[in-house]
Amino acid sequence: MNTVSINFEPFVEWDNNPFILFDHDGKIVYLNNASEILFGYVSKKEIYDIAVSYAPQSFGYKTTSLSLGYDTFVFHAITVGYEDEDNISIRLYNTPRIKSKQPIETNKLIETDINILLEANLALFRTKNSNHLQLLADQELPPFKIDQNNFSKLLRKVFDTFRASDSIYISLKLLFGQYVIINNHREGIIELSISANGRYVNMDKDITQLAEINQIRCFLKEYSIKMEIPLIKN
Repeated sequence: MNTVSINFEPFVEWDNNPFILFDHDGKIVYLNNASEILFGYVSKKEIYDIAVSYAPQSFGYKTTSLSLGYDTFVFHAITVGYEDEDNISIRLYNTPRIKSKQPIETNKLIETDINILLEANLALFRTKNSNHLQLLADQELPPFKIDQNNFSKLLRKVFDTFRASDSIYISLKLLFGQYVIINNHREGIIELSISANGRYVNMDKDITQLAEINQIRCFLKEYSIKMEIPLIKN
């Protein structure tokens, strides 16, 4: 057995799966970067309660398969462990993204300013609809490669599902610390979120298919649609 002292903290920080260490009062002793992002969508108490509920009966660890979802975070299993009565840890395993059946040919994509493309499609939507639109977009997002035609088709169908809403809220931002693998390259993720007081669902199948073509992860809910768009640079 190798007894050389190794600092494992960087390896935990690099892990895209959230890892949290709690003390016996539920206070956080340590968490990695992925956990910091997760806690923007779920309370620390809820994760602590899950850790306690799924803890092994004696010292050691236990891995449990289950389904947990917090906004765009989806987990398929957790590992809970403890070596003493003072601390308990939990690691949540991200559900792998479904790989598109259609490989994306990045060499055929056009480098695009997504803010300009979004504004163009919103202008088209406004010609037929008088809904109040509120847009909060990060104007500092860098240009990246995208299929402009298919993405515009996707946007038009998405916006159309909200056509009967009084007000539509749209946000466009970079998801810090998150990434996706496209053609063996690690690419960042941009989140486009549209929400209102309701929407039509008759085009959800078309939206899902168009999103898959663009390798966009799409979350369809009763009052909102969120899309995770790969920021393809390579």
